[in-house]
Amino acid sequence: MQTERLYTYDDYLKIDDDNRYELIGGELILVPAPKTIHQRIIRRLIKYLGDFVDGNNMGEVLLAPTDVLLSEKEKPQPDIFFISKERLNIIKEQHIAGAPDLVIEILSPSTASRDRVEKSKMYYTHGVKEYWLVDPEIETAEILTPGEKYWQIDGTYNNKATLHSPFLTGLEINLKDIFAGLTSYKG
Repeated sequence: MQTERLYTYDDYLKIDDDNRYELIGGELILVPAPKTIHQRIIRRLIKYLGDFVDGNNMGEVLLAPTDVLLSEKEKPQPDIFFISKERLNIIKEQHIAGAPDLVIEILSPSTASRDRVEKSKMYYTHGVKEYWLVDPEIETAEILTPGEKYWQIDGTYNNKATLHSPFLTGLEINLKDIFAGLTSYKG
């Protein structure tokens, strides 16, 4: 019986190609280029989140592709993430050394299952304080916060609702502005 090779962050650093990879539980995962709808949602969320964080001097908002080193065998590249100003020391030249405070993943058919299961468990285990799953297909956003043993749903919002972040107090995002005009890009 042959076992699949488990990779470490050092193995990942030795890869000599231009592909984008994540390391989840030692598994090296090739991440395909996102579709335009995915990128447009990221751009819109970054504007809201970045303006709020900068305007309130709260920390730093970053986006993929940035390596987030959680352990030697876990290195995701979250779509968007926030690090509070008290924890800016985890931002290193080559990667982020530890869990962000807030992680946002934009779901796509090729990543949705991994974002909801493996990456969700990984983020919870490493202490992410808030996790958003944004689904372009059904135009919803789900906010998860740590519970006693796993995530609890803090809120589920559709394209007519205003999202409220429990961690970033005062952040409100009208999801109509995030999803508007994107239906023509689906498919």
